[in-house]
Amino acid sequence: MSYDSLLSLIEQFGYAALFFALWLGIVGMPIPDEVIVLTGGAVSAGGLLHPLPAFLLTYLGVVSGISLGYVLGRTLGSRALDRLRRKSKLSAMIDYSETLVHKYGSFALCISYFFPVVRHVMPYVVGFHRMPFRRYALFSYTTGFVWTILFFAIGRFVGGNARQIGYLLYEYGLVVAGAAAALAIVYYIVLRTVRARRRKRKPAAEPCEGGTTL
Repeated sequence: MSYDSLLSLIEQFGYAALFFALWLGIVGMPIPDEVIVLTGGAVSAGGLLHPLPAFLLTYLGVVSGISLGYVLGRTLGSRALDRLRRKSKLSAMIDYSETLVHKYGSFALCISYFFPVVRHVMPYVVGFHRMPFRRYALFSYTTGFVWTILFFAIGRFVGGNARQIGYLLYEYGLVVAGAAAALAIVYYIVLRTVRARRRKRKPAAEPCEGGTTL
């Protein structure tokens, strides 16, 4: 779907178009979330939609999409992650998400919102690890509100430049996320290698009298 098609859908279906465009983002909507949310802000500033309901439906679309990922990760388990790993671009993002979860716990949900792709992968990961839904909702929905209002406000400010700025933020976000994922993987490999060498170098306990070890 092209950007012009998105605008056409918003003109025809109004607030519902924003909701479903974001809700379907979890399954690979071709237009990035950043662009859709900025566009929602832009069209509300232009008078096509009223700001408050436009923001609310945009926010509900964002949290509905990531909630679907959590449910799929929790119910399908490893099958959900295995299907995602078949796409080479997502494999590194899954590994990065796993690293964030192990390092930061629930706060990984807050961090992931500001990285394209990782934002969609993280719900599958925490769902797979069976994070309680209340904790998931607390961190994810709160951060989602902040993220949505930030991008919605930017869209109202930039107006007709929402498309260009949205794609620019998305592309730079991908670069940062990719670099972070690569560094996380390298760090994990180096850490495992160092630990393995230390275990090999560790001397065996000397036997004491009676045949037992100290």
